[in-house]
Amino acid sequence: MKFPLSITDISLWLAITAIMLLITSELLSSSIEPLESIAIDKKKLRLAALALGLSFMGTVIMRIFY
Repeated sequence: MKFPLSITDISLWLAITAIMLLITSELLSSSIEPLESIAIDKKKLRLAALALGLSFMGTVIMRIFY
């Protein structure tokens, strides 16, 4: 059975998700008053975004050598 997603599709999904998480973590870490009351662990959010960013870079390297 063939996997329905290609490396390009996965790479695009990882890039978009990482960018969205990084923007969200930066908005939450700013000093805007309404956003300070949101109970999200900003460090874990940023680590998840960086992990997705590194995964994206891994798919790019896979595409280069493939």
